Amino acid sequence: MTGRQAHRTATVVFSLLMLLIGLALVVETFAASGSATSVRLVLGVLFIAAGVGRLYVEMRRGRRA
Repeated sequence: MTGRQAHRTATVVFSLLMLLIGLALVVETFAASGSATSVRLVLGVLFIAAGVGRLYVEMRRGRRA
């Protein structure tokens, strides 16, 4: 495995972990009857957005390389 492949794999893995953490935060907030302005809910949505954004950028970069 080259350094580029290792970096790409690590980026995908960490992006998926961010996505899962965000989903867990959102589900936990709704399970605990949290409000729409709950800090956990906002953090969960931000984690999901960051994970999806990183995956999107990595997939676009993979097409060009």
